[in-house]
Amino acid sequence: MRTAAGGEPPVAVRIVSPSGVIDPAFIDAAADRLRNEGFAVSVDGNAGAVAGRYAGSRELRIAALQAAMDDEELDVILCSRGGYGLVQIVDSLDFTRFVEKPKWLVGFSDITVLHNALSKYGIPSIHGPMVRHLAGHPADSYSSAQLLRMLRSGLPTYRIAAHPLNRQGSSRGRLVGGNLSVLAGLRGTPYDLDYAGAILFIEDIAEQAYHIDRMLQNLRLGGVFAQLAGLIVGHFTDCADDASMGRSLPELIRDALEGTCFPVCFGFPAGHEDQNYPLVLGREIGLTVTGHETVVDFS
Repeated sequence: MRTAAGGEPPVAVRIVSPSGVIDPAFIDAAADRLRNEGFAVSVDGNAGAVAGRYAGSRELRIAALQAAMDDEELDVILCSRGGYGLVQIVDSLDFTRFVEKPKWLVGFSDITVLHNALSKYGIPSIHGPMVRHLAGHPADSYSSAQLLRMLRSGLPTYRIAAHPLNRQGSSRGRLVGGNLSVLAGLRGTPYDLDYAGAILFIEDIAEQAYHIDRMLQNLRLGGVFAQLAGLIVGHFTDCADDASMGRSLPELIRDALEGTCFPVCFGFPAGHEDQNYPLVLGREIGLTVTGHETVVDFS
């Protein structure tokens, strides 16, 4: 994927809405910020469409996403938001031209469907901030600023404080994952991931503890955890502990990993919160977990 170097044209970004409906004011504000930062921005004409909970009909969303995927002048496809809807259309997309000339795909939550689809072709993509962050809301700006740096020039190394439930160790592997509910929903489909030797990232929002445990047990029973080289646990926003489970949510995750020995990082700042550090899925990374910090290295 192209980044902007001195004397080259600006990075070209297309904003599309393949999933849930979004207020067009956020799209306009994000586009303005990107232009002010030196990006060349176009907005799909139906990005602000409304069809119930969706940003337009299936046909509109397929056409918009396909046009962006096929446009050889684009460098970045920025999804406006997640929500729900990509699983309805992913098998109607033709990835031929995208594979021939890849570009960055940026998004998270429901966009995990597309990240999984691209992983089939060995194409990296960015799990990271979307339109609301770029529009200046919420207040934390590091995540979106880091995304813009990545699109322009390079990849980060993150250092975060230790978590008491971390499992220490060091490994390298291809980073995969995203929203846990979406990953679980794609199990057994052509869009399931290859987990062998991978470092898995998971996050989620507004799920009950027993439902999270059910999804974790699905991964355990399916042999996913036995294949991993590492696990990075992001935000589990509005996922409250349930006393009837007898464990806190982090403890449920820890217990599902019994019998494995790879490094585990809890509390990584990515997911449905103000801090949503961008991650390059599909790229080999280094994961080092020590008693005082976790290092995630994309170099």
